[in-house]
Amino acid sequence: MKKGFILSALTTLSMSFLAGAVAPTPVAHAAGQDIKVWVQFSDETAEGKAWAKVVENFNKKYDGKYQVTTEYIPRSGSGGGYEDKVNAGITTNTLPDVITLDGPNTAAYAKAKVIAPLDDYLADANMDDVLDSIKQQGTYDGKFYAFGFSESNVGIYYNKKMFKEAGIEDSELPTLQKPWTWDEFKAISKKLTDHFKQPAIDFRLNSMDEMLPYAYMPLLWSNGGTVVNEDGTKAQGYFNSKESVEAVQFIQDLVKEGYTTISPVEKGFETGVYPMVLSGSWTINDLNENYKDIEYGILPYPVSNTTKKLVSPSGSWQLAVTEKSEQKEGAAEFIKFATNTESSEIISLGNSVLPIRKTTIANIKDKVSEPMRFLMEQNAATAHARPVVVAYPQVSRAFQQAMQDISYYEENPDVQQVLDQRAEEMQIAIDEALNQ
Repeated sequence: MKKGFILSALTTLSMSFLAGAVAPTPVAHAAGQDIKVWVQFSDETAEGKAWAKVVENFNKKYDGKYQVTTEYIPRSGSGGGYEDKVNAGITTNTLPDVITLDGPNTAAYAKAKVIAPLDDYLADANMDDVLDSIKQQGTYDGKFYAFGFSESNVGIYYNKKMFKEAGIEDSELPTLQKPWTWDEFKAISKKLTDHFKQPAIDFRLNSMDEMLPYAYMPLLWSNGGTVVNEDGTKAQGYFNSKESVEAVQFIQDLVKEGYTTISPVEKGFETGVYPMVLSGSWTINDLNENYKDIEYGILPYPVSNTTKKLVSPSGSWQLAVTEKSEQKEGAAEFIKFATNTESSEIISLGNSVLPIRKTTIANIKDKVSEPMRFLMEQNAATAHARPVVVAYPQVSRAFQQAMQDISYYEENPDVQQVLDQRAEEMQIAIDEALNQ
């Protein structure tokens, strides 16, 4: 792959859940092999503090053999900062031994030979215990390149008081075993919209960022559709398939009927304007800390009328060994340690994120809130990572634009025509990337 393309590709993704000030960790070098790690968050955040504990534990265990030092390089709101530093490291051959990368970037980094396969180092990593979604997002061309150290998931947050005011009984609520179909979800949305004279849900259509493909792709998968083929080489015939069109039509119907807002009031769910909001695990802390008067719960994703298959989104940041590291064995040893059951528990509880291992889920399920426990269960049972495709940034952007096309124009354009056009754009980008 040409260096110009990889630099462009790796700076396009815009989903960012954490930010802060750059603050390199003071380093006290111990005897042993020095493993340098770059991470995309601040040491002052909850994630940074949990990370520091994991590193401390590793250095104690391997004292005299390995010594991990961390440089904290937070992302900006537009995804800059960290990505800029990584891109500079690629061009100047100054990358550290271990870097973090967002799940969808796996293919681009792997094809460009920025990161090295981990398969030879994982014999004792108990990979059967790792969630399938983590293995899926870290695999490219049959090899495992990147190990996720946390997970994420999304659900339908609902205001319990507003539901009761609208006459929706607890017995009507969906479960993981019996989620609402799209038609059932629209019926409930109509009831809420009619009662409160406001849209029933903020479906995040104004996100204009990675939230749209991340949160909406499961609707396509639920209906048997997809964005690209399994190999990540074809978008035409997939993103614009009958099944994908039906799923996107469901989203457009929410707009047409006034069930979702496309220009939401800021913090509309948190302040009681909308009875529902589509959001992820990161919202739980905000609600618990800043909106304690809101009694809320989380409902599963609505499912295809045809398949009734529940699919939810997943994926987060990963660890990878850089291809040019001169101490791959030590770097891989650290990655295994940072993703073991104990470290996963530290990261999950410390940063309020979902675990990556089944054993961790079992260990902490009684230590977390009911909403977090629900997302953990939904994630373990139904999670699907975003596609591993070399041109993912361009695919993501075309997906976002398609969602805006079908919702932001008064004429409500034909969904099939929109997806035909955007699938063609995806295909051009994929072909170009594969031929670099």
